[in-house]
Amino acid sequence: MQTTVYEAQHEEFRQLCRTFLAREAIPYHDQWERDGIIGRELWTKAGAAGLLGIGVPTEYGGGGESDFRYPAVLSEELIRARVTAPGFVAHNDVIATYLSGRTTPEQRKRWLPGLCSGELIAAIAMSEPDAGSNVADIRTTAVRDGDFYVLNGQKTFITNGENADVIVVAAKTEPKRGGQGISLIVVERDTPGFTRGRRMEKLGWTASDTCELFFDDCRVPASNLIGKENVGMAYLMAGLPRERLSIATVAVAAAEKMLADTLEYARGREAFGQSIGSFQHNRFQLATLDTEITIARVFLNHCVTELNAGRLTVADAAKAKWWTTELQVEVANRCLQLYGGYGYLKESPISREWANSRVQTIYGGTTEIMKELIGRSLGL
Repeated sequence: MQTTVYEAQHEEFRQLCRTFLAREAIPYHDQWERDGIIGRELWTKAGAAGLLGIGVPTEYGGGGESDFRYPAVLSEELIRARVTAPGFVAHNDVIATYLSGRTTPEQRKRWLPGLCSGELIAAIAMSEPDAGSNVADIRTTAVRDGDFYVLNGQKTFITNGENADVIVVAAKTEPKRGGQGISLIVVERDTPGFTRGRRMEKLGWTASDTCELFFDDCRVPASNLIGKENVGMAYLMAGLPRERLSIATVAVAAAEKMLADTLEYARGREAFGQSIGSFQHNRFQLATLDTEITIARVFLNHCVTELNAGRLTVADAAKAKWWTTELQVEVANRCLQLYGGYGYLKESPISREWANSRVQTIYGGTTEIMKELIGRSLGL
């Protein structure tokens, strides 16, 4: 069955990604996992190779390519190479998108070239200790004081939080208005009053630097406001379908990779005088996974086509996000079982995939929130 939406130019870009990761990432990745952070040198090398700012206009050093299939290819190749993906997905598919489409010419000149070259690493700060999926509950405030905003609050679970030079912060500029009083403000490295907490130790994606951010009378130039004041929630909601499709892309690529690896293992591993894959129960399990992953790929490709056409709905993005990430977790669980005791060792690739998979159903909106969005689209 033909399940691809990619054309020749996308496959050429895939080869570029594959070659780059084999040379610049794979040999060093184990050390980055031990360190808990990806070395900044990879970011500048990725920028030089044209892997950052793919959708940013060329005048700012980007690729000028709005086709989502290019960043999707990069995500797939990161998974194929077993290189930690969340930081690059956040930088390319989330923050660069906000900073390309919602900023002034002066802001674009200030931030986008660095994001494209890898000299600046980007993060987005929404989640807080008491506010996760419901952004309207955030407590971080930004009070206007002349030519500055004074930020006070705390953010947590921030991908690229330690490496980041440019952080898009969601803060309430009019707290009484709840979610309708949120603005997006860029906080830059070394801004007075801005500090970072400890590097968080996670179950998976251990090379992805994740930390807390603190703002204590942090004075940020008013010129760092993204778009209009109090319209931040609308900006976030407009960007979430793309972010969720990026997560779904990672989920399907990971499921495909785990299945391919497990099929190879099941063909070669023997028990009771025959390959473990030849036992009917195992064969049926693998047949089921192959079917479900194929269906997920078809729907993902449909959503990619819809996004490129400007038609991807919030509900369809939610369907793709929850279905593919829950499938990823299920594939990881079933495949690890087939590996037996070897699969439970930390050195085993399937154990890493199992650990990496679990957070996919949480960030970008939990499965429960995705189902709530879909239910509302049904008029319920």
